[in-house]
Amino acid sequence: MTERETGRARLDEIAPALLARRDVAIGRMFGSDGISVRGKLFAFVANSGSLVVKLPEARIDALELDNMVMHGRPMREWAVVPFDDGVDRWREIAGEAHAFVDSITPPGE
Repeated sequence: MTERETGRARLDEIAPALLARRDVAIGRMFGSDGISVRGKLFAFVANSGSLVVKLPEARIDALELDNMVMHGRPMREWAVVPFDDGVDRWREIAGEAHAFVDSITPPGE
């Protein structure tokens, strides 16, 4: 199994609780399936098998996470949660990412 497949298996483990929330579904971004709220992705698995989530910059710093880098540029509101951080940390941070994106995504978008 590739690192991405291993990470995807973990995302599949935490996804049911997120998908049970209002307006949450599977979405696609950056060439990867992930979890979205009202069409806006908030969590997906990178090629490395890490979880990538959308959070405010200050929260990324507080959690001591690295920013996702795309085309050599750090993405300021996208953080990488390493696979080795464990399923409980993935679950917790994915929940935070949902709350953040839910709060900034108007209904009906």
